Amino acid sequence: MSSLKIAYYRAYQKIMKIFMLFLDWSEPEMLTGPGSIKKLPGVIKSKGISNVMVVTDKGLMSLNLLDGLFEELKNQGISYVVYDGVQPNPSIENIEQAREMFVSNGCEAMIAFGGGSPMDCAKAACARVVRPNKSIPQMRGVMKVMRKLPPFFAVPTTAGTGSETTLAAVVSNTQTHEKYAINDPVLRPKFAVLDPELTVGLPKHITSTTGLDALTHAVEAYIGKSNVPSTIDYAEKATKLIFKYLEVAYNDGKNIEARDQMLLASFYAGMAFTRAYVGYVHAIAHNLGGVYGIAHGLANAVILPVILEEYGTAVYPQLAKLADCAGIAGQTEEEKAKNFIAEIYAMNERMSIPKGFTQIKDEDIPTIVERALKEANPLYPVPVIFDGERLTQIVKKLQISE
Repeated sequence: MSSLKIAYYRAYQKIMKIFMLFLDWSEPEMLTGPGSIKKLPGVIKSKGISNVMVVTDKGLMSLNLLDGLFEELKNQGISYVVYDGVQPNPSIENIEQAREMFVSNGCEAMIAFGGGSPMDCAKAACARVVRPNKSIPQMRGVMKVMRKLPPFFAVPTTAGTGSETTLAAVVSNTQTHEKYAINDPVLRPKFAVLDPELTVGLPKHITSTTGLDALTHAVEAYIGKSNVPSTIDYAEKATKLIFKYLEVAYNDGKNIEARDQMLLASFYAGMAFTRAYVGYVHAIAHNLGGVYGIAHGLANAVILPVILEEYGTAVYPQLAKLADCAGIAGQTEEEKAKNFIAEIYAMNERMSIPKGFTQIKDEDIPTIVERALKEANPLYPVPVIFDGERLTQIVKKLQISE
């Protein structure tokens, strides 16, 4: 890659970092603790809202996780409709169906209930509500919405995506098999409910992969070049909590303290990366999701230690500090950094996360790399800028046989 192109990327990132200083970074209002979901309808009523739409998926509906919310909405005299057609990687079709239901039912506010997929779908649907003449592909990228959304309440049921506090909505185009983000401060929810009881029934593999998704958010934000004091603090807090509580939640899913602290860790990690951005882990993961439908948290979990190794000495100082946060020992900065990466590999193995993906085909790699480069450069303030050849080598490392 030419030095001129690298200079352009770095200049773009510096301008974006300065621009971000002028945005509103106030945290969402929060309801926290066991049973806090039942307090949400009272908050909604206090804001003069009487008709809401709930966006979720059929899996959560079948588990009856929303029953307490529905009952309390009725008790408060709030009308509601439910869109439960969200797919694991929300499609443009999902978003348009949700938008149509919102508009046709005269809804005033949106409740996103679930993991990252329902939240992304709900955010994008709200964007379409306020931007009826702008398609989802036209809103791809940065600052393409620029309209105040309807009141938006986020209820995470996984401790991973941090979508309850981020300015991003990730969508999938089923026609082109692309997966990309809409990034705009207006997409940040104004209200988040962190209720650990909603995460108690999560399967072990979702607990592990969503938890490592949160770790990826914290680490990529921390090692990037757009950090500010608040994002450094959030990333360190998230990392400490994840290393302390993720495997506790994985091994004992009913441990309320571990579930509660992982929700908090996910929230902190979301606060870190929504301002400091992510990096090549996400760029590759999004495109593995787009091409093969690989779950985002799983993709991040597998890719994270591989990318950290590729960055080499450029990230040793930051990883050594994160090792201190996580309680990982080492005599030198380099040793701490390498031990931190080794512990991620070890954690993956203890939680039965594979070392790579059997789905990756040689003929697909050029498309995956091209799209990952388009996503990452120049937007992501990565510690080391990679070219197509380097990313190709990395994707090939992620290939494993049956």
